Amino acid sequence: MLWPKAVQERVKTGTDRELVHSYPYRSACPSTTWTELVESARTDLFLAGYTNYFFWTQVPHFADTIRRKAESGCRVRFLVGDPDGEVTRQRETIEDVALSVSTRIRITLEHLDRLGPLEGVETRLSAPLDAINHVSLSVFRFDDDALVTPHLARLVGHDSPLLHLRRHGSGGMFDRFAEHGEELWGRAQPRGAETRT
Repeated sequence: MLWPKAVQERVKTGTDRELVHSYPYRSACPSTTWTELVESARTDLFLAGYTNYFFWTQVPHFADTIRRKAESGCRVRFLVGDPDGEVTRQRETIEDVALSVSTRIRITLEHLDRLGPLEGVETRLSAPLDAINHVSLSVFRFDDDALVTPHLARLVGHDSPLLHLRRHGSGGMFDRFAEHGEELWGRAQPRGAETRT
């Protein structure tokens, strides 16, 4: 092979190739990327951010898109934090911003309520024991693409880094983060079953 070192430095191999792009801030990821990934999902749209609030403001016609996805057979899941949970209250103290964490969650839940009952759309609140793991890592999955935000201490989501991953095989970074989301989902509480404290 000609120039193997040059090729190895420029071509991603192994699990490295799953990293499509990285951003130092979630807000640096173009809104068109979010819109294109939401639109392209055919079978599984899993939004496991702690509030998921920004989808309603950043993705044009998001409610209509969710409705259309569900009607076409795409499984749509929203995993959010409990707006009345202890971790939510702690996070609000840490962030200390006017648009509080519980308000952002409630805005998402209100938008979902406006959609009405839709077959294929599910909403759960993270389990109390999992909330600290949920608030520290957001996983947004669009079939075989994922946007992942590891939340840095004391920063709101849009100020934390973001990784765009695309699945290329089993056991890679995509699967690791997807499994984290599925684990949280498996123990999460369906809407209406949340514990009030």
